[in-house]
Amino acid sequence: MHKHKCSVLKSQACSLEGMASFSSCNKTDLFLLLALLSASASAAASVVSFYRDVDITWGDGRAKVLDNGRLLTLSLDQSSGSGFQSKNRYVYGRFDVQLKLVPGNSAGTVTTFYLSSEGVMHDEIDLEFLGNLSGEPYVLHTNVFSQGKGNREQQFFLWFDPTKNFHTYSVLWNPKHIVFYVDGTPIREFKNRESMGVPYPTNQAMRIYSSPWDADDWATRGGLVKTDWSKAPFTAAFRSFDADGCLWTSGASSCSSGSSSWMLQELDATSLKKMRWVQHNYMIYDYCTDAKRFPQGLPLECSARP
Repeated sequence: MHKHKCSVLKSQACSLEGMASFSSCNKTDLFLLLALLSASASAAASVVSFYRDVDITWGDGRAKVLDNGRLLTLSLDQSSGSGFQSKNRYVYGRFDVQLKLVPGNSAGTVTTFYLSSEGVMHDEIDLEFLGNLSGEPYVLHTNVFSQGKGNREQQFFLWFDPTKNFHTYSVLWNPKHIVFYVDGTPIREFKNRESMGVPYPTNQAMRIYSSPWDADDWATRGGLVKTDWSKAPFTAAFRSFDADGCLWTSGASSCSSGSSSWMLQELDATSLKKMRWVQHNYMIYDYCTDAKRFPQGLPLECSARP
Protein backbone atom coordinates (compact mmCIF):
# COMPACT_ATOMS: atom_id res chain seq x y z
CA MET A 1 0.00 0.00 0.00
CA HIS A 2 2.85 2.38 0.82
CA LYS A 3 4.49 1.63 -2.53
CA HIS A 4 1.26 2.36 -4.40
CA LYS A 5 0.68 5.55 -2.44
CA CYS A 6 4.22 6.72 -3.15
CA SER A 7 3.76 6.05 -6.87
CA VAL A 8 0.57 8.12 -6.98
CA LEU A 9 2.16 10.98 -5.06
CA LYS A 10 5.24 10.79 -7.26
CA SER A 11 3.12 11.03 -10.40
CA GLN A 12 1.26 14.04 -9.04
CA ALA A 13 4.49 15.76 -8.05
CA CYS A 14 6.03 15.18 -11.49
CA SER A 15 2.99 16.44 -13.37
CA LEU A 16 3.06 19.62 -11.33
CA GLU A 17 6.68 20.20 -12.16
CA GLY A 18 5.99 19.67 -15.86
CA MET A 19 9.56 19.64 -17.22
CA ALA A 20 11.07 18.24 -14.01
CA SER A 21 13.83 15.73 -14.54
CA PHE A 22 13.58 12.09 -13.54
CA SER A 23 16.16 12.65 -10.81
CA SER A 24 14.08 15.41 -9.20
CA CYS A 25 11.07 13.07 -9.19
CA ASN A 26 13.19 10.44 -7.49
CA LYS A 27 14.06 12.99 -4.82
CA THR A 28 10.38 13.79 -4.37
CA ASP A 29 9.60 10.10 -4.11
CA LEU A 30 12.32 9.62 -1.51
CA PHE A 31 11.10 12.60 0.50
CA LEU A 32 7.53 11.33 0.50
CA LEU A 33 8.61 7.83 1.42
CA LEU A 34 10.64 9.13 4.34
CA ALA A 35 7.66 11.22 5.49
CA LEU A 36 5.37 8.18 5.38
CA LEU A 37 7.87 6.06 7.28
CA SER A 38 8.22 8.80 9.89
CA ALA A 39 4.45 9.01 10.28
CA SER A 40 4.21 5.24 10.62
CA ALA A 41 6.92 5.24 13.26
CA SER A 42 5.13 8.01 15.19
CA ALA A 43 1.86 6.07 15.05
CA ALA A 44 3.58 2.93 16.30
CA ALA A 45 5.18 4.85 19.14
CA SER A 46 1.80 6.26 20.19
CA VAL A 47 0.14 2.83 20.47
CA VAL A 48 -1.02 2.27 24.02
CA SER A 49 0.96 -0.38 25.84
CA PHE A 50 -0.15 -1.65 29.21
CA TYR A 51 3.29 -3.22 29.54
CA ARG A 52 4.78 0.28 29.38
CA ASP A 53 2.19 2.30 31.30
CA VAL A 54 0.97 0.20 34.25
CA ASP A 55 2.06 -2.37 36.81
CA ILE A 56 -0.03 -5.39 37.72
CA THR A 57 -0.09 -5.09 41.49
CA TRP A 58 -2.11 -8.08 42.68
CA GLY A 59 -4.30 -10.97 41.63
CA ASP A 60 -2.00 -13.99 41.28
CA GLY A 61 -2.51 -14.36 37.53
CA ARG A 62 -6.06 -12.98 37.41
CA ALA A 63 -4.80 -9.86 35.64
CA LYS A 64 -3.65 -10.45 32.06
CA VAL A 65 -2.04 -8.21 29.45
CA LEU A 66 -2.93 -9.38 25.94
CA ASP A 67 -2.66 -8.39 22.27
CA ASN A 68 0.95 -7.16 22.57
CA GLY A 69 0.05 -4.81 25.42
CA ARG A 70 -3.06 -3.27 23.82
CA LEU A 71 -5.60 -5.10 26.02
CA LEU A 72 -5.74 -5.77 29.76
CA THR A 73 -8.27 -7.93 31.59
CA LEU A 74 -8.96 -8.04 35.33
CA SER A 75 -10.86 -10.91 36.94
CA LEU A 76 -12.57 -11.54 40.25
CA ASP A 77 -13.47 -14.89 41.78
CA GLN A 78 -14.37 -16.02 45.28
CA SER A 79 -10.72 -16.26 46.27
CA SER A 80 -9.39 -12.94 45.00
CA GLY A 81 -9.74 -9.96 42.73
CA SER A 82 -6.92 -8.33 40.76
CA GLY A 83 -5.66 -4.88 39.93
CA PHE A 84 -3.23 -2.54 38.25
CA GLN A 85 -1.79 0.90 38.93
CA SER A 86 -0.11 3.47 36.72
CA LYS A 87 3.66 3.54 36.79
CA ASN A 88 3.58 7.34 37.10
CA ARG A 89 2.02 9.77 39.56
CA TYR A 90 0.34 13.00 38.49
CA VAL A 91 -0.84 16.35 39.78
CA TYR A 92 -3.54 17.38 37.27
CA GLY A 93 -4.24 15.79 33.93
CA ARG A 94 -6.68 14.19 31.53
CA PHE A 95 -7.12 10.44 32.07
CA ASP A 96 -9.02 8.16 29.69
CA VAL A 97 -9.68 4.46 29.38
CA GLN A 98 -11.92 2.32 27.23
CA LEU A 99 -13.68 -0.30 29.34
CA LYS A 100 -15.98 -3.21 28.65
CA LEU A 101 -17.73 -4.19 31.89
CA VAL A 102 -18.52 -7.60 33.34
CA PRO A 103 -21.40 -9.16 31.35
CA GLY A 104 -24.36 -11.15 32.64
CA ASN A 105 -25.19 -11.36 36.33
CA SER A 106 -22.53 -9.18 37.95
CA ALA A 107 -24.58 -8.28 41.04
CA GLY A 108 -22.49 -7.63 44.13
CA THR A 109 -19.34 -6.77 42.17
CA VAL A 110 -17.71 -3.39 41.61
CA THR A 111 -15.25 -2.50 38.85
CA THR A 112 -13.19 0.58 39.67
CA PHE A 113 -11.11 3.12 37.75
CA TYR A 114 -9.85 5.89 40.00
CA LEU A 115 -7.05 8.23 41.01
CA SER A 116 -5.70 8.32 44.54
CA SER A 117 -2.84 9.69 46.59
CA GLU A 118 -1.54 7.95 49.70
CA GLY A 119 -2.06 8.46 53.40
CA VAL A 120 -4.94 9.17 55.76
CA MET A 121 -5.48 12.68 54.38
CA HIS A 122 -5.49 11.40 50.82
CA ASP A 123 -7.15 12.82 47.71
CA GLU A 124 -9.17 10.56 45.43
CA ILE A 125 -11.31 10.78 42.27
CA ASP A 126 -13.56 7.74 41.80
CA LEU A 127 -15.36 6.01 38.98
CA GLU A 128 -16.99 2.83 40.29
CA PHE A 129 -19.26 0.60 38.22
CA LEU A 130 -21.78 -1.26 40.39
CA GLY A 131 -22.75 -4.69 39.09
CA ASN A 132 -26.28 -5.72 38.26
CA LEU A 133 -28.65 -8.60 37.72
CA SER A 134 -28.84 -9.64 34.08
CA GLY A 135 -30.94 -7.15 32.15
CA GLU A 136 -30.77 -4.42 34.81
CA PRO A 137 -28.77 -1.22 34.20
CA TYR A 138 -25.29 -0.70 35.60
CA VAL A 139 -24.86 2.14 38.08
CA LEU A 140 -21.90 4.50 37.69
CA HIS A 141 -20.90 5.73 41.16
CA THR A 142 -18.69 8.85 41.33
CA ASN A 143 -17.01 10.45 44.32
CA VAL A 144 -14.35 13.04 45.14
CA PHE A 145 -12.12 12.95 48.23
CA SER A 146 -9.94 15.85 49.29
CA GLN A 147 -7.71 15.80 52.36
CA GLY A 148 -9.28 12.54 53.47
CA LYS A 149 -12.87 13.77 53.21
CA GLY A 150 -15.29 12.16 50.77
CA ASN A 151 -19.08 11.82 51.02
CA ARG A 152 -19.56 13.60 47.68
CA GLU A 153 -21.29 10.85 45.77
CA GLN A 154 -23.30 11.17 42.60
CA GLN A 155 -24.72 8.09 40.85
CA PHE A 156 -25.98 7.59 37.33
CA PHE A 157 -27.61 4.91 35.24
CA LEU A 158 -25.73 4.41 31.99
CA TRP A 159 -27.83 4.98 28.87
CA PHE A 160 -26.33 1.99 27.05
CA ASP A 161 -25.27 -1.58 27.82
CA PRO A 162 -21.64 -1.16 28.94
CA THR A 163 -20.97 -4.91 28.62
CA LYS A 164 -21.56 -5.17 24.85
CA ASN A 165 -18.84 -2.82 23.61
CA PHE A 166 -15.97 -0.71 24.84
CA HIS A 167 -16.89 2.79 26.00
CA THR A 168 -14.59 5.63 27.01
CA TYR A 169 -14.57 6.91 30.60
CA SER A 170 -12.53 10.00 31.42
CA VAL A 171 -11.51 12.31 34.22
CA LEU A 172 -10.32 15.88 33.68
CA TRP A 173 -8.55 17.31 36.73
CA ASN A 174 -7.14 20.81 36.65
CA PRO A 175 -6.91 23.74 39.08
CA LYS A 176 -10.43 24.91 38.16
CA HIS A 177 -12.48 21.74 38.42
CA ILE A 178 -12.81 17.96 38.13
CA VAL A 179 -15.03 16.72 35.31
CA PHE A 180 -16.23 13.16 34.72
CA TYR A 181 -16.97 12.12 31.12
CA VAL A 182 -18.66 9.15 29.44
CA ASP A 183 -17.88 8.80 25.74
CA GLY A 184 -16.85 12.46 25.70
CA THR A 185 -20.08 13.68 27.34
CA PRO A 186 -19.59 15.42 30.69
CA ILE A 187 -21.78 13.95 33.41
CA ARG A 188 -20.46 15.66 36.53
CA GLU A 189 -18.41 18.71 37.48
CA PHE A 190 -16.80 19.34 40.87
CA LYS A 191 -15.49 22.91 40.99
CA ASN A 192 -12.59 24.22 43.03
CA ARG A 193 -14.32 26.04 45.92
CA GLU A 194 -11.28 26.54 48.12
CA SER A 195 -12.24 30.22 48.40
CA MET A 196 -15.32 29.00 50.33
CA GLY A 197 -13.29 26.72 52.58
CA VAL A 198 -14.02 23.53 50.60
CA PRO A 199 -10.94 21.29 50.31
CA TYR A 200 -9.87 20.58 46.72
CA PRO A 201 -7.14 18.25 45.37
CA THR A 202 -4.26 20.53 44.43
CA ASN A 203 -0.90 19.21 45.54
CA GLN A 204 -1.03 15.51 46.37
CA ALA A 205 0.27 13.37 43.52
CA MET A 206 -2.10 10.58 42.48
CA ARG A 207 -1.72 7.31 40.63
CA ILE A 208 -4.42 5.69 38.51
CA TYR A 209 -5.76 2.40 39.89
CA SER A 210 -8.24 -0.19 38.74
CA SER A 211 -9.65 -3.41 40.19
CA PRO A 212 -12.81 -5.51 40.38
CA TRP A 213 -13.84 -6.46 43.91
CA ASP A 214 -16.61 -8.04 45.94
CA ALA A 215 -18.91 -5.41 47.46
CA ASP A 216 -22.13 -7.36 47.89
CA ASP A 217 -22.72 -5.69 51.25
CA TRP A 218 -23.66 -2.45 49.42
CA ALA A 219 -23.11 -2.50 45.64
CA THR A 220 -26.40 -3.85 44.26
CA ARG A 221 -29.63 -2.44 45.65
CA GLY A 222 -27.87 -1.45 48.84
CA GLY A 223 -26.59 -4.97 49.45
CA LEU A 224 -29.92 -6.75 49.01
CA VAL A 225 -28.61 -8.70 45.99
CA LYS A 226 -25.59 -10.86 46.77
CA THR A 227 -22.81 -12.10 44.52
CA ASP A 228 -23.56 -15.35 42.70
CA TRP A 229 -20.14 -16.98 42.72
CA SER A 230 -21.30 -19.69 40.32
CA LYS A 231 -21.00 -16.96 37.64
CA ALA A 232 -17.33 -16.32 38.44
CA PRO A 233 -14.85 -15.37 37.20
CA PHE A 234 -16.14 -11.85 36.65
CA THR A 235 -13.93 -10.23 34.02
CA ALA A 236 -13.65 -6.63 32.81
CA ALA A 237 -11.55 -5.61 29.80
CA PHE A 238 -9.54 -2.40 29.31
CA ARG A 239 -7.89 -0.78 26.30
CA SER A 240 -6.72 2.64 25.05
CA PHE A 241 -5.48 3.79 28.45
CA ASP A 242 -4.16 7.34 28.18
CA ALA A 243 -2.75 9.46 31.00
CA ASP A 244 -1.89 12.96 29.78
CA GLY A 245 -0.88 14.72 32.94
CA CYS A 246 1.76 16.58 34.89
CA LEU A 247 4.24 13.96 36.04
CA TRP A 248 5.25 14.14 39.68
CA THR A 249 8.94 13.42 40.07
CA SER A 250 11.39 14.26 42.85
CA GLY A 251 8.71 16.14 44.76
CA ALA A 252 7.73 18.48 41.92
CA SER A 253 5.30 18.66 39.00
CA SER A 254 6.58 18.48 35.43
CA CYS A 255 4.37 21.17 33.92
CA SER A 256 3.09 24.67 34.54
CA SER A 257 -0.37 26.17 34.41
CA GLY A 258 -0.22 26.94 30.70
CA SER A 259 1.63 23.92 29.36
CA SER A 260 -1.33 21.71 28.35
CA SER A 261 -4.66 22.37 26.68
CA TRP A 262 -6.58 20.63 29.45
CA MET A 263 -4.94 22.68 32.20
CA LEU A 264 -7.25 25.66 31.65
CA GLN A 265 -10.12 23.77 30.03
CA GLU A 266 -13.61 24.73 31.15
CA LEU A 267 -17.09 23.59 30.12
CA ASP A 268 -18.59 25.65 27.34
CA ALA A 269 -22.33 26.22 26.88
CA THR A 270 -22.77 23.11 24.74
CA SER A 271 -20.97 20.91 27.25
CA LEU A 272 -22.99 22.32 30.13
CA LYS A 273 -26.20 21.61 28.22
CA LYS A 274 -25.13 18.00 27.65
CA MET A 275 -24.19 17.55 31.30
CA ARG A 276 -27.54 18.90 32.49
CA TRP A 277 -29.33 16.57 30.09
CA VAL A 278 -27.51 13.55 31.54
CA GLN A 279 -28.16 14.68 35.10
CA HIS A 280 -31.85 15.32 34.43
CA ASN A 281 -32.42 11.96 32.75
CA TYR A 282 -29.94 9.55 34.34
CA MET A 283 -28.77 10.81 37.74
CA ILE A 284 -30.24 8.65 40.50
CA TYR A 285 -28.42 10.06 43.54
CA ASP A 286 -26.91 13.44 44.40
CA TYR A 287 -25.42 14.10 47.83
CA CYS A 288 -26.37 17.76 47.51
CA THR A 289 -30.06 16.85 47.65
CA ASP A 290 -29.80 14.40 50.56
CA ALA A 291 -30.81 16.59 53.50
CA LYS A 292 -31.42 13.57 55.75
CA ARG A 293 -27.79 12.59 55.42
CA PHE A 294 -26.59 16.05 56.45
CA PRO A 295 -28.88 17.16 59.31
CA GLN A 296 -26.50 19.99 60.20
CA GLY A 297 -26.78 21.40 56.68
CA LEU A 298 -25.66 20.41 53.18
CA PRO A 299 -21.93 20.70 52.34
CA LEU A 300 -20.80 24.25 51.52
CA GLU A 301 -20.19 23.57 47.84
CA CYS A 302 -23.82 22.54 47.34
CA SER A 303 -25.03 26.10 47.90
CA ALA A 304 -22.73 27.37 45.15
CA ARG A 305 -23.94 24.97 42.47
CA PRO A 306 -26.36 26.35 39.86
